Amino acid sequence: MTAEPYDTIDCDVLVVGAGGAGMRAAIAAAEAGCRVAVVTKSLLGKAHTVMAEGGIAAGLGNVDAEDGWEVHFADTMLGGQLLNNWRMVELFAREVIDRVLELERWGGLFDRTDDGLIMQRAFGAHSWKRLCHVGDRTGLELIRTCQDKLVHTQGADVYMEYTLTSLLKDGDTVAGAVGYNRNDGGFVVFRAGAVVLGSGGWGRMYRTTSNSWESTGDGAALAYAAGADLLDMEFVQFHPTGMIWPPGARGILVTEAVRGEGGYLYNSEGKRFMLEYDPAKKELSSRDVVARAIYKEVQAGRSTPHGGAYLDVRHLGAERIKQKLPSMFEQFHALASVDITRQPMEVGPTIHYTMGGVRVEAETGATTVPGLYAGGEAAGGLHGANRLGGNSLGDILVFGRRAGEAAAEFARGQGARRGIDERQVADEQASLLRPLDGSQDGATPGENPYKLHEELQAAMQDDAGIGRSEESLQRSLAAIGELGERSRRMRVSGGRALNPGWHTCRDVENMLTVSEAIVRSALERRESRGSQWRFDYTEQDVELGKVNFVARRDGDTMTVARVPLDPLPERLRPLLEKSRFYDPAKLPKGHLTPMGAAPKEGA
Repeated sequence: MTAEPYDTIDCDVLVVGAGGAGMRAAIAAAEAGCRVAVVTKSLLGKAHTVMAEGGIAAGLGNVDAEDGWEVHFADTMLGGQLLNNWRMVELFAREVIDRVLELERWGGLFDRTDDGLIMQRAFGAHSWKRLCHVGDRTGLELIRTCQDKLVHTQGADVYMEYTLTSLLKDGDTVAGAVGYNRNDGGFVVFRAGAVVLGSGGWGRMYRTTSNSWESTGDGAALAYAAGADLLDMEFVQFHPTGMIWPPGARGILVTEAVRGEGGYLYNSEGKRFMLEYDPAKKELSSRDVVARAIYKEVQAGRSTPHGGAYLDVRHLGAERIKQKLPSMFEQFHALASVDITRQPMEVGPTIHYTMGGVRVEAETGATTVPGLYAGGEAAGGLHGANRLGGNSLGDILVFGRRAGEAAAEFARGQGARRGIDERQVADEQASLLRPLDGSQDGATPGENPYKLHEELQAAMQDDAGIGRSEESLQRSLAAIGELGERSRRMRVSGGRALNPGWHTCRDVENMLTVSEAIVRSALERRESRGSQWRFDYTEQDVELGKVNFVARRDGDTMTVARVPLDPLPERLRPLLEKSRFYDPAKLPKGHLTPMGAAPKEGA
C-alpha cells in the first residue's frame, strides 16, 4: 500500500496537547535545547485546564503556618486510599511549591494576603488552607501565564487545529505521529526523537460531564495502541457539584471554591446533610464522599426540583461572593438566571476528571514504550483512587516539566530523528479515510458517529457511572463491544475539509477504547474504594488494596492484570500522621494496615 501525499514536520520533541501539561512540557524541552512541536486539535489557550478553577494546592504555609509538603503528601496519599504511586506523590508535594513560585515569576497573578503573600483557601480533604488562587479563575490564569511563556520560548512551535491519530514506531521506539489538518483534511507526519502526551482526560463518553469537546481520550488511546499500559482506569471522578439546570448547562462545573469559601449543601427538606455523611470535614469532605452523599439524597427522594442538591452561599454576603467567586456569580446569572447572592444554586455530580491514565515512571514520565512520555491528566499514578481538589494544576506543572525534560534528554541521546515507516503511514491513512469511502459491507447501512456517541454515553452514564455492579458493568461492556463492531461501519458525507462528522469518527473510536479499559478494570476491582463504588461489593478488600489494575493490548484483545503496589517506605510512613484526617482505625485496607502504620512521633 502506498501512502497518499503528506506534509512532514521534523522536531526533536513532539508534544501532543496544549493545555497546562503540554505547554509546561514544551517549555522544559525547548529550554533544554530541543526543537519542539506542540500540536493541539483546538486552539492555543483553549484547554480543559481552565475548568480547574479553585486553585493550585501547594504547602506554602502562607495562611496556615502548620502546612508544608509533608502534610500535603499525607493528605494526597490518604485521599487516594493509598493506591497512589508514593514516589510521584512525594515529588509532587515537594516540587509544586517551586512550580507555583515559578508561575508567579512568569507573571501569574494570585490573590494576596494583607502582607503581600499568595493567598490560600480551604478545599476538600486538605488539612490546611492550601490552594493558591485567582478568584475562581485559577486554571485560566495558569493557561494564560504558560501560554505567554511558551510563545516567548525559543525553539517551540505550535500547530493548532491538527488531530494526531496514530503514533509511529521505529522498531519498539516511538518515532513520531501521523494525523491531519482539521481545516483542510491534509495529512501530516511529525517526525520526532521523543513524544510527550499532555492530552488531558476523557469525560466525553459520559452524558453529564464538565469536560469540553476535546476530552475524548486521544492520548490514552494513542498510547494503548502503541503498546503502553493504562493504569487505574476504573477510577473516574464525579465532581460533586455541576450545574443541573437549565438542560443546556447540565454538567458545567461549579467549582469546589464555592464550598472552600464556606458554601453549604442542603437537601429539599432544608437539611445540611453533609453533617451526617462526614461530621468532621462536612462540605469539605473528599469529592467521592460528597458526590455519593448527593446521589444518596436524590435516591432517597430529597432532591431539588431538577434532581440535585442546593448549594448556598447567601450567608457569605454579596460583596464577598462577587470578590471571591466572580465566575460563579456570572455563570449562574448568564446560564440559569440565578443570582447566587440571593438564591441557592442547584447542583449535582458531573464527570470531571480521571485518576487513571498512561502508566509512567515517577521521575521521568516515561511510559512502557521507549521514547513515549506522559504528564498531567493523561498519566496515571499520582492520585490513586481519588484526586483531591486543587492537585490537578500542580500535577500538570510538576510532571509536565519532568516529562518534557526527560523527553528532551531521550531525543538528544537518539541523535538523528528516527525513520518513518511508510506502510504505517499508509495504513493509518486508509483507516482515517474509511468513513468517507461510501462503501458498505453487504446490505448493512452505514453508522452515524453521532448516534454511536450518544449510545456510548448512555451505556457509560447509566451502567458505569457513580454507582456500579457486576450486572451493570457487564451490560455496559456488552454495549461497548456492540458499538465497537458498529463503529467499523461508520460513514459520513462530505469530504475531508471542515467536516466535524469525520472528526467524530475517530473520537468515537478513541472513547470506545478508553471506555472498555474503564469497565474492564472496574469489573476486576470487586470492592468500593475512592471513586469506585460497587453496590455489590460495598467494603474494601485488603488484597485489592495491595494492587493497581493495568489494561494492556494483546493483539486485538484488551486484558487487565494486577500489578503489585510498591510499598510505602518506612521513611515516609510517619508523614501520614501529619494529616489532620489521619485515623489509624480508618486507614484504607491494603498494604498499609493499622498494624503496619508508623508509631507516633516520640514513641
